[in-house]
Amino acid sequence: MSHVVIVGAGQAGAALAARLRALKYDGEITLIGEEPAPPYQRPPLSKAYLLGEMAEERLWLRSAEFWAENRVTLRLGAPATAIDTAAQTVTVRGEVLHYTDLALTTGSTPRSLPATIGGDLAGVYTVRTLADVDAMRAEFAPGRRLVVIGGGYIGLEAAAVGRKLGLEVTVIEMAPRILQRVAAPETSAFFRGLHGARGAVIMEETALDRLLGEGQVQAVRLKDGRELAADFVIAGVGITPNTALAEAAGIAVENGIRTDARGATSAAHVWSAGDCASFPLNGAQVRLESVGNAIDQAEVVAENILGAGKDYVPRPWFWSDQYDCKLQIAGLNTGYDRVVTRAGEGEAVSFWYYAGDRLLAVDAMNDARAFMVGKRLIEAGKSPDPGLVGDPATDLKLLMR
Repeated sequence: MSHVVIVGAGQAGAALAARLRALKYDGEITLIGEEPAPPYQRPPLSKAYLLGEMAEERLWLRSAEFWAENRVTLRLGAPATAIDTAAQTVTVRGEVLHYTDLALTTGSTPRSLPATIGGDLAGVYTVRTLADVDAMRAEFAPGRRLVVIGGGYIGLEAAAVGRKLGLEVTVIEMAPRILQRVAAPETSAFFRGLHGARGAVIMEETALDRLLGEGQVQAVRLKDGRELAADFVIAGVGITPNTALAEAAGIAVENGIRTDARGATSAAHVWSAGDCASFPLNGAQVRLESVGNAIDQAEVVAENILGAGKDYVPRPWFWSDQYDCKLQIAGLNTGYDRVVTRAGEGEAVSFWYYAGDRLLAVDAMNDARAFMVGKRLIEAGKSPDPGLVGDPATDLKLLMR
């Protein structure tokens, strides 16, 4: 009997397994996960779950009954340790599993602060797994002092939770502005103002020197010599794709596990999808770190395992929840040279990214209509006149005509 082995039990791995069964694949499916928990959604970890507004079971992507009824064998709580692409085997807990097709959906790992600057002190956390959030939850008590290293979305989400729970929060960002790598100055300014209005301190162009403490972090020293008292620290300084297993097996890596447009790696019968996988887009090997990409890419890989011969065409979208603001992003803003601001109802606003006359992306803050219209325009390859977009009197629906 044919056997699809999926290494990595996150969003992509779960979507791939479910899609195989939806397509009536009748062979064996084994889903290997390093964590003991069944496949779960990660975005709420730094939002509703950390706030205590969501129970663990609500994070689960599927019920235990779903996996059983669909004959998906979950091998949880232990990582795959070796792949032999010639023999078509995967080793987990010392057991050798034979596969007819292998999918690597190994995800990514947050970058940690180096031990040489105090990153190994107690009270220093990253946000990626259930265990990460469970370990830090008791730290979030009113009046405690949280220092967040890194002004990206994860860091800002953690900062928002801290303020909502009554902590003193300071965010340190080495770059000239928060969100610099992923957003326009207009979006950075919006969130700088949002956090400032809620009492968080945002320190941009501020470099970390080291963390201070005897066993337990007590303060953060900056490069300019200033010291900030800290009861605990959260590092949000980016992620690294999990490629070690693939590399050890001789599978090509380029900005992640390198795949072609159909999700196939350099090894026969081995596929990849999700945060760990790079695929060709506009002449480069690109990774998209989002739930939408993980699901869509994994589902295309499932189809191609069954012989569809289908290229993956991404439809990028992302989101972030901070305080009472929902940011929704459509498209990719790479290469933009102009940003058009559109005022929505109340405090809603959206920023539309153009390269020349071509619409690339939209950042919408509490403006679901702008997000949906922008997403549909981008996916249809349509670029409305920037002047019309920026005019609040323009009915956005008319732009679709």
